[in-house]
Amino acid sequence: MSIAARQPHSSPLESETLFDPTPRRALGEEEPVTWSEASRGWIIRGHEDVLGCLRDSRLGASYEDVLDVRLRGLSPELAGALRETFAAHPWDGREATPLRRQAAPGFTPQVLDACRPVIRGLATRLVRRGGQDRMDVVRAVCAPLPALVLAEVFALAERDREPFLAWAWQLADFHSPAADADRGALARAALGAARGFLSWLTPLLEERRRAPGGDLLSRMLQVEQPGARTAVQRVSTLALLLVCELGFVTDQLGNVLHEVLARPELWRMLRVDRSRIRPAVEEALRFQPARPVLYRAVGETLTLRGRTLRPGEVVFLDVATANRDSQVFTTPERFDLHRDAARQKHVTFGFGLHHRLDAGLIRHQLECVLEVLLEEFPGLRLDEERPPRLKRHGPLVRGFETLPVRW
Repeated sequence: MSIAARQPHSSPLESETLFDPTPRRALGEEEPVTWSEASRGWIIRGHEDVLGCLRDSRLGASYEDVLDVRLRGLSPELAGALRETFAAHPWDGREATPLRRQAAPGFTPQVLDACRPVIRGLATRLVRRGGQDRMDVVRAVCAPLPALVLAEVFALAERDREPFLAWAWQLADFHSPAADADRGALARAALGAARGFLSWLTPLLEERRRAPGGDLLSRMLQVEQPGARTAVQRVSTLALLLVCELGFVTDQLGNVLHEVLARPELWRMLRVDRSRIRPAVEEALRFQPARPVLYRAVGETLTLRGRTLRPGEVVFLDVATANRDSQVFTTPERFDLHRDAARQKHVTFGFGLHHRLDAGLIRHQLECVLEVLLEEFPGLRLDEERPPRLKRHGPLVRGFETLPVRW
């Protein structure tokens, strides 16, 4: 069903309270599959059911629905222009599998491991210029780092970096806005950024296809697949997706840092034993996903827990609750560094066909930022004089606008 064909209705994606993970864990265990009249959709809360939905090809990613929420209240002309721009680069539905195949050479463990020194160097530079004895770690590190990392792994020439970073931050702000942001201004900036980015990117990709290097774009261009779309067109879509999702990376960086710093005993433990950084990152990812709810649409009739889900119906996969399902996670409300992450898997990055392409790159950024902060500021702590401020705590976005720290 197209966006235009749907009747407008109030969406839980616009609610700041419906999807608060703490009080709804028990509800998720009692009612893992629930029809919500308020949202006119199915809410899936149990870990097993969320995983099953992520595996099920009858449930498609529904970026159009998420975009629809972003476009509400805008002028028809502006909303239409944004729809048209993003619709030309679909990354859900039937394009999901070809896009993952196209991306695969750029996201192998070996390629991502090779990026780690670059990520660490960027994180070090940002941390060192953050301040004398205190800083807002979101503005100083979490916000700029993801775009700088992409500029490096894309191997952009110096002349291209300034416009690329401007486009990247404008698109990230549109897809991960603060609660009080001017949505019209963000949308206009995002439209200009998307058009500018794509018109610049196409000749760059053609050049990399003819003379490939070892960068992420060149690696993704290596795959030739049958179909109407060329490798350049698919990599253009993948690059746009990575840039639009930079806000998620920023939010997840802030969430993980807050979870660690809110536990001073954990920070002291990490100072002594750096081998615990990785399990600390995984546990923080479980505790506070930057996208608490994933949005899906039913493509074919299916039955789940005795409930019939019909084509065209909306499904909300409640990741935040699934990550605290006591059927999977022992003592789910406890931050546990000894948790067996192989058996108690969070779904913050999705799963299977819907697993985030950039999950490995995000993990490297999370770990590198913690490593650098521990080395540079062993006495780091949350700033007791300036409390952190959430930019939004809703189903689409959970992240910090500010996260002041001191040392």
